[in-house]
Amino acid sequence: MKKFKIVPFSSMYATRIRKEREDDYGNEVLEQPATGYGPCRVSLKPFKPGEDRRLLFKHSPFEKPNAFDQPGPVFIHAEEVEPYQDIYRFPPEIKADRVNFPLTLIGYSSDQMMACTQLVGDQDVDELIREIFKAYPQVAYLHARNAEAGCFICKIERV
Repeated sequence: MKKFKIVPFSSMYATRIRKEREDDYGNEVLEQPATGYGPCRVSLKPFKPGEDRRLLFKHSPFEKPNAFDQPGPVFIHAEEVEPYQDIYRFPPEIKADRVNFPLTLIGYSSDQMMACTQLVGDQDVDELIREIFKAYPQVAYLHARNAEAGCFICKIERV
């Protein structure tokens, strides 16, 4: 039974960022060669350093401003890419690379109030997501973030 779904950036949002070259805060979007692994917030695949070109911009994963808002830098591929499709499991390339992608999960209620945080560490992230949703009925969705850099990776919703 499916308990959650992964929500990457939409193609429409990424197309707007690529076309307008301005983020939601009025900042210029920067294009640069990938120097790290990312990941791309559309495909949820790691970048190939020195090979891929990426766009850097400021993003907030919340629908409305609140005390827990954490806008910050994110990357997408400079070229159009296929959005992440296997939405009922955490992206396997991120999950498998704990060195480049140390993860933390932050749970929020439907009114965007923080309800829990959990460092993934050596745990299976898919299983941990299911456990959080079971243990915290008030959690409507999670944000996956890089545990070291703090940057937003993707949203995870209950199904």
